[in-house]
Amino acid sequence: MQRTSLIFLLGVMFAPFNATAETKTVCTLISDTKTGKTIVEEGECKTRATAASTFKIAISLMGFDSGILTDSHHPVWSFKEGYPDWRIAWRKDTDPQYWIEQSVVWYSQQINIRLGEARFRNYVTSFDYGNADVSGDAGKQNGLTRSWLSSSLQISPAEQIEFISKMIRGELPIGKQAREMAMGLFDMGVQANGWHVFGKTGAGLSQNADGRTIKGQPWGWFVGWATRGEQTITFARLTHDSTRPAKSPGFAARDKFLAEYFATDGAF
Repeated sequence: MQRTSLIFLLGVMFAPFNATAETKTVCTLISDTKTGKTIVEEGECKTRATAASTFKIAISLMGFDSGILTDSHHPVWSFKEGYPDWRIAWRKDTDPQYWIEQSVVWYSQQINIRLGEARFRNYVTSFDYGNADVSGDAGKQNGLTRSWLSSSLQISPAEQIEFISKMIRGELPIGKQAREMAMGLFDMGVQANGWHVFGKTGAGLSQNADGRTIKGQPWGWFVGWATRGEQTITFARLTHDSTRPAKSPGFAARDKFLAEYFATDGAF
């Protein structure tokens, strides 16, 4: 994606704050990873939205399985002019751990470019990831660099749960070592109630029926998994704002979810 189009995307997602902005929790879904039993299900959990940065979980699996990524600190790639850089933190040398910590868009794009269209599409299809549509913007042939960014690739909270659960159970066509290295990138630490949380936020724009993005009204994601003792749970939260919120919708979804389910014991 060109820098100008990414800056436009950022601008329409985070236009001047409207004090009357309203955040709707579209879905909260939590399941037992081993048994598949639903623990919490609230809202419209089959609603699809742009995968946004939650797709980095899938990209990390592809990267390690293909050998493009070798460990949490290799490879290190340098920023180049023309790469997406709406955050100053992205104008730095980046390794896999920093990529996830800072959600660096251009690093994702460089992994996909090295995979190539055929391997990239095959991975997404084999993962049964959402609608598996990696074509990108209509007529622009930019699926490798754009499909998950408010574009063609859409996924629901229920599908997020299914994908992540399969990953944890080793049911995706990915080598064990690659899976373990990828999962380690999303470590958020042990929370107040003893659950060890792994997760990824995401934020992206809504689209009209013709595929055009809508100014404001962003989606917010927080998806992942958590372990405590012998139990593992998988979770997905999806939010939708009526106008541009004061805080990144992905961060807001994450913070509220963590406060609700991981600040005190007994949530599950």
